[in-house]
Amino acid sequence: MVTIYNYQQFRHISAPGWQLGWTWAKKEVIWSMVGAQTTEQGDCSKFKTNPPHCCKRDPTVIDLLPGTPYKDQVANCCKGGVISTFNQDPANAASSFQISVGLAGTTNKTVKVPKNFTLKTPGPGYTCGRATVVRPTKFLMGDGRRTTQALMTWNVTCTYSQFLAQKTPTCCVALSSFYNNTIVGCPTCSCGCQNNNTHPGSCVNPNSPYLQSAIDGPGKYTGQPLVQCTSHMCPVKVHWHVKLNYKDYWRVKVTITNFNYRMNYTDWNLVVQHPNFNNITKLFSFNYKPLSPYGGRINDSAMFWGMKFYNDLLNQAGPFGNAQTEILLQKDPETFTFEKGWAFPRRVYFNGDNCVMPPPDAYPWLPNASPPMKQPWTLKLLVFWTALATLLAYYA
Repeated sequence: MVTIYNYQQFRHISAPGWQLGWTWAKKEVIWSMVGAQTTEQGDCSKFKTNPPHCCKRDPTVIDLLPGTPYKDQVANCCKGGVISTFNQDPANAASSFQISVGLAGTTNKTVKVPKNFTLKTPGPGYTCGRATVVRPTKFLMGDGRRTTQALMTWNVTCTYSQFLAQKTPTCCVALSSFYNNTIVGCPTCSCGCQNNNTHPGSCVNPNSPYLQSAIDGPGKYTGQPLVQCTSHMCPVKVHWHVKLNYKDYWRVKVTITNFNYRMNYTDWNLVVQHPNFNNITKLFSFNYKPLSPYGGRINDSAMFWGMKFYNDLLNQAGPFGNAQTEILLQKDPETFTFEKGWAFPRRVYFNGDNCVMPPPDAYPWLPNASPPMKQPWTLKLLVFWTALATLLAYYA
């Protein structure tokens, strides 16, 4: 029995799902599988009758799809490889399958631990360590009065790196407010730059007559992004707008826009860091859970995700490719201010990936708190020469 647990708080594994691979230590084969399947059978020519399910020395396993017949299922299987986070849906934060292995041995002395584990989702990003033998797992019987013990159990830990997953960021942040007409957009080239000369087909205009043919192009089935041509070239943009100011409260509007024509984000989530999140009073159309990365002493991080069957699916780029919410926060007289960009988030993550923020000196400023203008060098030189001329005239 193999079980994949997702212990990450706000990074899930979305469609098309996980791919788990390893290398057998000896000449093992997989006779049969329940709850999953291998992508290739391999060369099973030495088995004349009843060939195994897989004879490859380095099999790759994928989850079965929903709707699989019950005889081919085990608990926590058959979700198409999708694994939720513990915060969003703890009941679906694991995926399991069962394999029957041949030519492996019959005791914990003869069974050898596989090596070179890999986890893809389906692209790179995860790095897996060595398998570590731990205490054998115990299983509780149905009546709750007897337990059975596995012959052998080992654990493999896989860690995620955004830099391994993709070369460029996947989201960016735009800022605006009611007290300033300036809309600070995503920084230029946040996720890449438009260059159809060296990378043709990397983006497409929404009013292009070839839009549908570009979507159905060669990268449709490989998961290659096709984004709308923008100055930032990000698949996802998060817009934080300081909307209203009341006596004891203030209101923020958050809009998530999908610019990817080939991706519907299922069970998406958004994590924002802001010092006033300890006083969230009301939230509209999103689910919310506070995060306490500092052991509960500081509550400045919050996780948001869509409501089931309402906006938990962020549609592909187009008129319906966005999700919105408004947050009502109570003011703390000791810390609240609109000055120096305090009302804007410190960090933003979409599906666990860090989003590119505008530079702090570009934030919308209060009308009476404009950033100081740098004096030109010509003015400094003019003042210097004027002072020098005055000094010479005094000594003359």
